[in-house]
Amino acid sequence: ALPICTVASGFGPRVRGAWRRARTPDMSDGLFAAPQDGPDHDPCAMTPAADSAPPAEPSDSPAASPALWAGPVDRLGPADLADLSDATEGAILAGGGFGWLSPPPRNRLETYYRGVLAMPERVLFLARMDGTVVGAAQLILAPPNNEAQARMGQLAHAFIAPWARGHGLARRLTLAVAAEARARHLLALNLDVRETQTAAIQLYESLGFQRWGTNPSYAFVEGRMIAGHSFTLRLTGETAAAPDAADGEDVRHP
Repeated sequence: ALPICTVASGFGPRVRGAWRRARTPDMSDGLFAAPQDGPDHDPCAMTPAADSAPPAEPSDSPAASPALWAGPVDRLGPADLADLSDATEGAILAGGGFGWLSPPPRNRLETYYRGVLAMPERVLFLARMDGTVVGAAQLILAPPNNEAQARMGQLAHAFIAPWARGHGLARRLTLAVAAEARARHLLALNLDVRETQTAAIQLYESLGFQRWGTNPSYAFVEGRMIAGHSFTLRLTGETAAAPDAADGEDVRHP
């Protein structure tokens, strides 16, 4: 089991509210996208799962730097669920997420995440900064009746909240999903991403994901059709990038 302890938000409504008031219409298109932050080259070692909430991994940067962690969970306490919902709302307001173009009601968000935890074919991953949930991703597995794709996984619904970007969490989150896929003996990890999410594309390519196709009618946003690119990462051999490769922080995808 990977229980997550209940923790109070380290940012609180004032910080999140200040970000919402300060955001501008031309904010970069990305659930992980950080308009002001450049590449982050921090090491990306994953914290092992434990029987209680794992401590956030301290950075090698100066003491003022936040502690970062990303990994799988199988339950959410009330405070974590509230922080996760806050982060999701902020990511959607920043330009998209999960297909939502505007934040759904809070009770719908919370029901959605409870449903994700209840689905055996989905693994929920959280990203934490100083102990607070600031992002998430999902590993989607093939259902039992799809034996032909039983060794394939899908990385989906990944994001980092706007107030937590620029610290390398997007990369840590992606690496955590890939590590879990390998632990489950999957052979490949697939994902789709909008063509407008250039930072996401750069990060995935830096991690060894190979673009294999483009759907010209992938999404319809703000009155225009947007293409989407499909990527795959082979989880065997030498195709996967090492954890300390250069980071194209920060990105997002649906």
